[in-house]
Amino acid sequence: MRKGEATRTAILERGVQLATQTGLEGLTIGRLATEIGLSKSGLFAHFRSKEALQMQVLDAAAERFVDEVVKPAVRELRGEPRVKALFERWLGWAKSNSGPGGCLFVAAAAELDDRPGPVRERLVELQEGWLDTIGIVYRTGVDEGHFRADADPGQFTHDLYSVMLGYHHAWRLMRDPRAEERARAAFERLLSSVRAHRRTA
Repeated sequence: MRKGEATRTAILERGVQLATQTGLEGLTIGRLATEIGLSKSGLFAHFRSKEALQMQVLDAAAERFVDEVVKPAVRELRGEPRVKALFERWLGWAKSNSGPGGCLFVAAAAELDDRPGPVRERLVELQEGWLDTIGIVYRTGVDEGHFRADADPGQFTHDLYSVMLGYHHAWRLMRDPRAEERARAAFERLLSSVRAHRRTA
């Protein structure tokens, strides 16, 4: 990696951390320049605008999510083992790898849900890609005979996402000591609802 690329990567990593604490709207070129000890003009040369910085921070977080959650999960056996690995990796991300202020994507969704513009559009695009990935992984379970063919992949994806949003709320906001236990129980009930009848585990 060249020096310029390494600098840019370090800037974006710090940008992700800062955005989880201040929100994307609080992430400005001036604020980030102060945080990392660069001049505002030097940082501006990398990103040109606050909006471009915010979008690239989202992309950097998404790339990290793929590396830590998606790629390891899809190396597991197709079907239910892969779905379980996806859940475990996602839970691990939510617990310890999502930044000091929580998951950037959850925070950004609340921040941008009624704020139109390119940053919101990019977040929606990233989230649609993630939902598509869950659906694809789920369909491997249908192909392998692990899950019922008549079960709706879109509904499974929605329900799994709901489990994780509920976990995030219970753990981050409510400080529920049983948040993980409850999330795991909800996930197991979801799996049980879609397993093929011939499976007993």
